[in-house]
Amino acid sequence: MEADVSEMRNELQSRDGLWRRIQVECQKLYTELLKIKEYKDMQEIQIKHQSSHVQFTEQLENKNTELLLFAGSQEHKEELNKIRNHVYREEQSHCSEQERMKTEISDLTEELHQKEITIATIMEKASLLERQLKMELETKHKLLTKQQLLEFHYQVIKSENTHLKEMV
Repeated sequence: MEADVSEMRNELQSRDGLWRRIQVECQKLYTELLKIKEYKDMQEIQIKHQSSHVQFTEQLENKNTELLLFAGSQEHKEELNKIRNHVYREEQSHCSEQERMKTEISDLTEELHQKEITIATIMEKASLLERQLKMELETKHKLLTKQQLLEFHYQVIKSENTHLKEMV
């Protein structure tokens, strides 16, 4: 009986260790989720930056229109062409940067989605393991209680038997 109790105690301790490892893994996943959220916030900042670029482009177009109105002489036309070329190069540079950012944001969003799926799966498994552990703990506790009750009955019968032997 003592060996069974010791075995049950060892099994409960090993399951407790398993439960602690699951909790550590959940904490790691939570930390990773926080990093991902931080990265997502950074993406939102980049999107805001892109919208400010649109405003900048509109301002450049407005200035370009003003320059067209102002450009009456040959000097102004040459200056205007230089400015136009500069604006065009800037727009091309910005467009390529914007495309790169869109691609990066798309990749990061996909990665975030995959990690969220992984976290959800692990949380489901942890929940299932927790329920199983609770059920097994309840079963072990019932068995231990039953064993203690049987041991008590055994002691009572043993003492009665001793008493009856003495009487005989």
